[in-house]
Amino acid sequence: MKAICLGFERLEVWQKAVEYAGTIYDVTRTFPEEERFGLTSQLRRSSSSNLAEGSFNCFIEIAYGSLRESVSELKIAHRQKFVRETGFETISKQAEELPKMLSGLPPHKQNGKR
Repeated sequence: MKAICLGFERLEVWQKAVEYAGTIYDVTRTFPEEERFGLTSQLRRSSSSNLAEGSFNCFIEIAYGSLRESVSELKIAHRQKFVRETGFETISKQAEELPKMLSGLPPHKQNGKR
C-alpha cells in the first residue's frame, strides 16, 4: 500500500503534533474505565485533530487553545493518579516544544495579502 503524502506531513511541527497525540493515546489507555467519556475522550480530542491542524497557519490559535486544554486535562489526570510521573514528564516535554514550533511558522496569508 502506497503512503499518502500531501506535503504538510513533511512539516516538523505537524510530525511533533502527531507524536504528541500518539503519546496521549498511549497514556490514556491506562485510565480507569469510568473516565472513558471524561478525561480520556477530552484529552484525545484536544491533542489530536485541532493540534495537528495548527500546523497550518490559519489554525495556529486553535492549536494553542487545544494544547492549553490538553495540558490542563493532563494535569488533572496526573493529580488523580491516572498518569504516572514518567508519562507526565514525557508528555509535558512534548507539550513545551509545540508552542515554540507553532510560533515559528510564517504569518497566514488572507486573500493573497500578508
